[in-house]
Amino acid sequence: MRTLLIGEKNENSLIVDVNDYFFLIWVMQKIESCERLLKTKSYLFFGLLSFFWLIFRTGTKPTRIVYPCQRAAVNTVSMAAHTLLPAAVTSLFVGFSMRSLKISAAKIKTGLKRYWKPLVALLIIVPTVGFGIAFLLNPPQPPVYPGDVNLTLTPQTATSSPASDIFVLKSRPFAHITNLINLMGSQGLDFYLSGTSGTNQGPSGLIDNNDVVLIKINSQWDERGGTNTDLLRELIQAILDHPDGFVGEIVIADNGQGFGSLDWAENNAEDHSQSARDVVQSYSALYPVNLFDWQTIRGTEVEEYSDGNMDDGYILYDLPDPDTGIYVSYPKFQTTDGTYISFRDGIWNGHSYENRLRVINFPILKSHHSYGVTSATKHYMGVESEGSAVPGGLANGHFCVATGGMGTLLARTRFPVLNILDAIWVNANPWPSFHCGPSTGYEEATRINVLMASTDPVALDYWAAKYVLRQTANLTTSHDTYTLDPDNTIRGGLTEAFGIWLPLTEAELIQNGYSVTCDQSRMNVYIIQTFSCPPDNPAFSFVNGQVMAIVSSRKSPN
Repeated sequence: MRTLLIGEKNENSLIVDVNDYFFLIWVMQKIESCERLLKTKSYLFFGLLSFFWLIFRTGTKPTRIVYPCQRAAVNTVSMAAHTLLPAAVTSLFVGFSMRSLKISAAKIKTGLKRYWKPLVALLIIVPTVGFGIAFLLNPPQPPVYPGDVNLTLTPQTATSSPASDIFVLKSRPFAHITNLINLMGSQGLDFYLSGTSGTNQGPSGLIDNNDVVLIKINSQWDERGGTNTDLLRELIQAILDHPDGFVGEIVIADNGQGFGSLDWAENNAEDHSQSARDVVQSYSALYPVNLFDWQTIRGTEVEEYSDGNMDDGYILYDLPDPDTGIYVSYPKFQTTDGTYISFRDGIWNGHSYENRLRVINFPILKSHHSYGVTSATKHYMGVESEGSAVPGGLANGHFCVATGGMGTLLARTRFPVLNILDAIWVNANPWPSFHCGPSTGYEEATRINVLMASTDPVALDYWAAKYVLRQTANLTTSHDTYTLDPDNTIRGGLTEAFGIWLPLTEAELIQNGYSVTCDQSRMNVYIIQTFSCPPDNPAFSFVNGQVMAIVSSRKSPN
């Protein structure tokens, strides 16, 4: 093997293999390379830290840049820049002397002291006045969010009587329960029953402070198929905020007919995990708010409390209605707070029924594969014990929608004091679309940000289907939308046309003494569609994007 003499020591020659020598040279080169890399990385790291320190400590006072710590930071940033940028570039930064920095900072400080008033006028007052003039000349339009469908909704005044009032809110920031209550109150429909007249309260109000308020929601379907739980939370809070102090009870209930749940994993809410049960549990520890799943008792036939039966279950009429053929059924149950409720007769106190039960019907607007549209009237399918779709129920309500059976059920059990229609997200896919309701996945829904209410469920169904749901469908689908039209009488693959069974429902309710209508000339439609909330003064409101004075027909309190 070839060797190389590299030195002598103690008269002994130190001989090293040539291959070992070149290996040592390679190792030394790698060590030097690592040192250069670490030095560069360190400069970069400390350079960035020094830069952020310089910005933070200097802040809005430029003269601070001459402080010792700022000078050191400038030097570190300069060294870091030298390691990363060409000398021709970094020399500009290095050449920027501390003296010139100090002089510039002093000039800026002097200028600010001398000219701060004109600067304020130029930067604040002039733009503010300019924006104000532009606002008056060109009022901003409601914001359009990506994916939202912006409908054109037109208010109307009834030309015939008796008339039904429909209240409509449109736009994402405004479609909320409190604004709905304000709109109703501005037109003489007070939400709160009270001996004191005032904003949204009076002797003809809907909800007394000691009422048992039953909110009937749609819990049969998950995702976008059920009532919006964000709105449910808002409604519960509005009831608890009764101006006389709420001392009654709130019950959330529905009968999902074997399909539903009050505790879905995926829900109709901004937070998809927020179920109806979650909303109730957020209140129930401090307030009389609870829920009852009627589908757990849908197969149990019982007698009324007045007959001595205290069990939870369903009352079933012995004979079908002669006009619609429906066997009326309704629930009776005890709440977790110990209240005995008969959906038809009221609150049982152990001796008699108290008329303190108020029902708020809270459906969601969507298409239906059998009946075209499901809204306020068909929503009462969740009151009765259905047995024809899923075995285990007691009655035949689903088949009798076609004959006006929902009108019989509304009239013969308990008519709601208010119908609130959730149309924040809607299923506007008409039959025979594969995505037709009533089940509605997230990807099948359209966001239109509309919230509606009326004491007349028939008028609400008619107007909402014709001007909200069908318009949405026309803007978003290629399917024919005739099945969503309340004036259409062509069955076309449905169990019955919407324009057939809704008038039959109307006729059944009128026959039982209720003032409802499918006649558009007997509908007052009040619409608020705005970019922001109305002013604090309850005597004014934004209507169709403009401020409108509300003239109340109520007498002022003495």
